[in-house]
Amino acid sequence: MTSTRLTTTIAVIGGTGKEGSGLAYRWARAGYDIIIGSRRKEKAEATAAELNSMLDKERVTGMENSDAAGAGDVIVLTVPFSAHRNTLETIHDEVQGKIFIDVTVPLRPPNVNVVQLPEEGSAAQITQELLGKDVLVVSAFQNVSATHLKDDEHEVDCDVLVTGDDEGAKKLTLKLIEAIGMRGIDAGPLANAAIAEGLTSVLIHINKQYRIKNSGIRITGID
Repeated sequence: MTSTRLTTTIAVIGGTGKEGSGLAYRWARAGYDIIIGSRRKEKAEATAAELNSMLDKERVTGMENSDAAGAGDVIVLTVPFSAHRNTLETIHDEVQGKIFIDVTVPLRPPNVNVVQLPEEGSAAQITQELLGKDVLVVSAFQNVSATHLKDDEHEVDCDVLVTGDDEGAKKLTLKLIEAIGMRGIDAGPLANAAIAEGLTSVLIHINKQYRIKNSGIRITGID
């Protein structure tokens, strides 16, 4: 299994968006080598250059999605649900045998503040079905607001629910979460990803209702 040494390369597929680039920045700041993946190489390279400028060092590179997936040790998927299936098909062969962290939330505009889970149960379960048993799929980060991910002055005030069927893959994901200053919570098997994915629509409603931008969740009772 992939180790969590700092030479581990994390490929963030769909990493040009707010969530993906924010997570990439946090991991790069923690010392990890990062590859930003995009459908267009030029867009990935532009985001990588922006992050390197913020870091004041060359820690991030940009590639087309399939190349990024092939070069990464750990894969993180941060695409909209509308692009989810197509992206998985594009990188299917490149991610075999790897740990795959799926951040996808099944939001269906315009009613994004209403929970609308897919028939398969969750986006993460679709991912496992499409990629096959040789890919260790973990679900995480659905409830983390992107608002402060690139802001060094703000800690991200949110726990991260982590679900998956492989214990080693979950443990690695929990260490990656800790590395960027957040607390990961083992929330059980991949079937439980539906809860974290559904909570995102709840948090979107809370943000709108209370005129805030970064609501999150905390699990009480754990020291």
